[in-house]
Formats: sequence, structure tokens, C-alpha cells
Amino acid sequence: MSEPVLRRGDGALPAVYEGTLDCVHCGLCLSSCPTYLATGRESASPRGRVYLMRGAAEGRVGLDGLLAEEASLCLGCRACETACPAGVRYGAMLEDTRAALVAAGERQGLAQRLERFVLRHVVAHRARLRAAIALLGGVQRLGLDRVVGALLPHRLRERQQLLPRIPAAAERAPLPERVAAQGEPRGRVAFFTGCVMSEVFAPVQQATVRLLARNGFEVWIPRDQGCCGALHAHAGDLDHARTLTRRNLAAFSREEIDAVVVDSAGCGAAMKDAGHWLPGEGEPLATRVRDVCELLAEVGLRAPVGAFPARVCYDDPCHLVHAQGVASAPRELLAKVPGLELVPHDDPDRCCGAAGTYNLTQPEMAEQVLAAKLDSLLAADPQVVATGNPGCMMQIAMGLARRGSPARVMHPVEILDAAQGAAPAAGPVS
Repeated sequence: MSEPVLRRGDGALPAVYEGTLDCVHCGLCLSSCPTYLATGRESASPRGRVYLMRGAAEGRVGLDGLLAEEASLCLGCRACETACPAGVRYGAMLEDTRAALVAAGERQGLAQRLERFVLRHVVAHRARLRAAIALLGGVQRLGLDRVVGALLPHRLRERQQLLPRIPAAAERAPLPERVAAQGEPRGRVAFFTGCVMSEVFAPVQQATVRLLARNGFEVWIPRDQGCCGALHAHAGDLDHARTLTRRNLAAFSREEIDAVVVDSAGCGAAMKDAGHWLPGEGEPLATRVRDVCELLAEVGLRAPVGAFPARVCYDDPCHLVHAQGVASAPRELLAKVPGLELVPHDDPDRCCGAAGTYNLTQPEMAEQVLAAKLDSLLAADPQVVATGNPGCMMQIAMGLARRGSPARVMHPVEILDAAQGAAPAAGPVS
């Protein structure tokens, strides 16, 4: 039998060729893929997209047309990686494919150009992002957001509803550079603040640092850290994602630490992928990253001092459960809180449709995916939905509000911090 003419990636996607060979086309990924379930199209499934990627790598399929369409429609939730028996690294291949599409000029619509501009020139710059968030907060406090919203087209008005209330400037004050451990020391960790979390969800980050300190960790918060690059990689801007990763690699390498703790699932997944983005360079950062719930479950949570009486549904962020393989840790911690009733729901590990900026660039599909998530959550009738990623928190909160549900959306660390709230607050170390 003659050998195939194409033995390697000779086409438009040489970087993904070897990865596509791992796919055995078994179809076990199909039932886990939100876009396949919504459309029923083989090309909108992980298996179909891998086939298209291989075709592009072999020069049989162009980067325009169906591949560009399906790569953009994919949520990047990586649920297929959990389902895959062959260990296909689909998320990495998707990022490489999107980067190739950007290089070929296939992601040049108005939404994509605006996304790229905001990510590169606002989100990746702390001072600019802080100024933009402060402006949004001022608009909200003056009630101008309602005025502006009334003037926007329906689709933009719906996207505006994603934005939560911006914390006041005092609540968004930078965290101290060092926070002392309380009680018997357990170690020394660095804390990753990122971009959106530190501004829009600053109270969550404050709760994370208090929780770490109360549980015996000295916390170091490097001043020269910054955005993780996850949103850039999802958008096909891998070069800028690598630049941001190098900055964080340098920032977290200046002192000896036991771990880099992250409270945003998307950021944690990106930083654990540093070895893929920067082979031979990013591994020292990737191997030290721990989600806050992952770390506290490993060492054991010190006993809460108060109760949190509520029915709580925990919903898995895709980039925690699928990209990082962390599923049981948040549930184990929440189960230790007195008065908290952990209520299961049908699809905790299914995507909510946020997916970074996906709910802005693909609103129709994001709405379909969110609807299924809301049906599952509301059937369980929780008082609180707990989830550990900013995009998920905003997406689910928006959906619950639209459905008229009084349920609150909280990060697990907010619940744990509230339960331990009678303990002395963490203080800075000089």
C-alpha cells in the first residue's frame, strides 16, 4: 500500500497537524458540545472542526468559508476534552486555528476589530482599564446607563445588561502588596489579580486574600503583574497573549513562593497553558498555578466560625472543570459550611454561553446556550448560584434577572469568607 502524499502539516495550519491525528473520530464528544446540540451540524461539533482543521493543515481546506465560520462559532468550553478518550488537546488547536485565521485576514469584521482594539489597548493596560471602569461606574451612579440603554438598539441594550454594578472607587483600591498569615503558617503564596476581576469583582479578590490569610498563607501580590492573555488567545491574538504571559512569568519569578493562586477560572486555565504558549519558557509559571478552591481543598479548610444558611447550586466554570480538571474541590469546601444546603442541578458542567467575549461576538448562540443553563438552575430553585469565573457570574446573573429569579450569584470564596467572617481581618505586612 502506498503512503499518503501528505505526512505533515503542509497547508495553512501546520501547527495543529499532529494534534488532529490524535482524534479517532469516535463521536463521544458530540453530546458534550453546546453548539452541536444547538445546531445538529457535524461541522459544529469538535469532531467536525478537527476534521476541518486537519484538512486545512493538509492543504485540502482553505481558511475561509466553513472553517472560519465554525472556529468562530465554537465556545472554546473544552468540554470535549473531558469527554475525549484519546486526549485530544482541542483547546490548543482552536487557539492556533483562530490565530491563523487572524493572520489570513479572516477575522476582520467590525466586532472582531473592536474586540482586538479593546483587548490590546484597554484590557491589557491596567491604568486605562481602571479609568474605563471608573467611567462606567460614574455613569451607573448617575443613572445615565438607563438613559443610554433606552437609546441603544435592542441587541446592544441586551449586551449592556451583562455589566454588573461597578464597585465604588474605595472598594476597588489596590490590594496591599503583602498580607500576613494568621494562625499556624501553612506557606507563602502569590495572588494573581488579573484585569477584569480586580476592577469589576474587587470584593471577590479581597475575600480571596482574607480567606488565604485566615487559612495560614502569607500572600504576596506583585505590583508588576497584569492581564493573563486568555481573552487575547481566545480571539486569535496569540502573539499578544505570549507577551502578557512573559510579563507575568517575570513578575511571579522574583520571589520564592509555594503557588500562584488564582480566583478566576479562565485566568487559571490560561496560566496553566503557559507551557503551551511558551514551550521551554512558560512551564515554571504553569506548574505553580492553583485555583483558590483547589489549593484550600488540598490543605484543608480551617473550620468556619459562622453559618451561611442558604440553598446553593454550584455551577462549574468550563475553564475550571474541563481545562483544569477541578470539579470536586469547590463542592467539598462549600459542603463544610454550616447551614449551607448544596443543591445539585442537571447540567452543572455545561457551558453558560459567556466564554470570554463570546456572548458579545456570538449573541444568538450564547443566548441558546444560556437558556438551557437557566432551565437547569431554576428547576433546582436555589437562593444562591456559586461559580468561580467573572464571565460566568455576569452571564448567569443577567439570565436569572431576566427570568425574574431572586437568586444571587456569588463566587465560592465570598461564601467561604462570609462563613469565616468572625475571624480578624487580614492585615498588611510592612
